Amino acid sequence: MNPPAATFLRETAAGTLLAVKLQPRASKNEIGEPLGDELKIKVTAPPVDAAANQALVELLADQLGCSRGRVELIRGHTSRHKTLLLHGFKPEAVRAKIRP
Repeated sequence: MNPPAATFLRETAAGTLLAVKLQPRASKNEIGEPLGDELKIKVTAPPVDAAANQALVELLADQLGCSRGRVELIRGHTSRHKTLLLHGFKPEAVRAKIRP
């Protein structure tokens, strides 16, 4: 039986779009549970001078085992609600790597 579709992932021609609700200034960097159509991610960095955005990109690149250049923040630079483009990834591959 297949798990339900991850609504926070959307396949595009360039890769996979990932919808995120970011919580800056958390106690540790971690990928949390899906919240509706977004994946909750916590980072320790403050939301100042794009530090939290940078921490988010680094955390996802580490989890996916890819360069930071393949993780692009395309929407929500100043919002908690963000959309990232994961270049060259299929949704199934992303889901397998970010879920424990």
